[in-house]
Amino acid sequence: MAKKKAAKKKAVKKKVAKKKAVKKKAAKKKTAKKKVTKKKVAKKKAVKKKAAKKKTKRKPNPAFMKPMKISDALAAIVGSKPIPRTEVTKKLWAYIKKNKLQDKVNKRMINADAALKAVLKKAKVSMFEMTKLVSKHLS
Repeated sequence: MAKKKAAKKKAVKKKVAKKKAVKKKAAKKKTAKKKVTKKKVAKKKAVKKKAAKKKTKRKPNPAFMKPMKISDALAAIVGSKPIPRTEVTKKLWAYIKKNKLQDKVNKRMINADAALKAVLKKAKVSMFEMTKLVSKHLS
């Protein structure tokens, strides 16, 4: 009798094990059948541009536009008529570019020729120093 009870227990255990295995398979099938949902991306709201202020034309400073008297040394380069500081600088740069007086390696340096040396008092001057030295020739 002990053998029959042991055999029944084994049979019951096998049935339980089979049911568990069936449940596991069913669970696997359910996971496989899940639908893949696409993530919805929130649309970016269009940024409204602020109304641009009406730009008024920039007015030049009257002090820069005042015609200045030019010294004789500077007159040889830019002309003898009284002209504003801005025009003097423009004409100086035109002279420097025309005569290729800008340093080849360091473009900020200007190699003065004889006429320019009379104004600047140096053989080699930086472009920033040049305007300071030229202002001495304007009155």
